[in-house]
Amino acid sequence: MTLLYFSMKMKKAVFSIEEIKRKLERYCVYQDRCHKEVEQKLNEYNLIPEARDMILLHLLQENFLNEERFAKSFARGKFKIKKWGRHRIVRELKIRDISEYNVKKGLEEIDADEYMEVLYTITEKKYNSFTKERELEKKRKLYSYLNYRGYETNLIYQVINDLFE
Repeated sequence: MTLLYFSMKMKKAVFSIEEIKRKLERYCVYQDRCHKEVEQKLNEYNLIPEARDMILLHLLQENFLNEERFAKSFARGKFKIKKWGRHRIVRELKIRDISEYNVKKGLEEIDADEYMEVLYTITEKKYNSFTKERELEKKRKLYSYLNYRGYETNLIYQVINDLFE
């Protein structure tokens, strides 16, 4: 039995600037995006710098790309859905090259009372998942877990001390 091997070169589709604009508009409408994500998407099209700048300018002018809106929705979503703390949210926003001003605006979306309520809830839930560890070991595990989630050290100690009293 003979095997045949075919060598096919992948042909890259060629798009006009208007088609790329529409594609990126849909990309931004589907979910809020930061500049870094949009620029990575633009790199897939191998555009000349003038065309890239023109498309980015269009997205900014038409409000498809708005970093303040992105920072707010990112912070709100990661807190409400994934229960992340402020430190983790800030770290993730900085990875995406979000400005300090927009990071602060994003954190304003998190209600302080709800933040503490969530912190107490996830701490109790994690505490109840422990089996027969010693008290010191439980405290260490709780601290590590909450620190990984991005909560502030002083709040972690406060919640752990309240839980063990």
